[in-house]
Amino acid sequence: MKDEYKYIDPDYTYSDPKTGVLRNIGNIDDAKLLLAFESLKVANRNQQGRKAIFPPRPF
Repeated sequence: MKDEYKYIDPDYTYSDPKTGVLRNIGNIDDAKLLLAFESLKVANRNQQGRKAIFPPRPF
């Protein structure tokens, strides 16, 4: 089974007409590069959340 999703957007409102990749804040049109970019953004946001919930303790 392929791990792939094709977004149905006949007017190309939300996707790039050449690549089919969803439009994004990074303006990335390569699916693999977008996956890496989004993964890094999520990991960074996760770290920010952890610091807010569990602030570092002074030793």
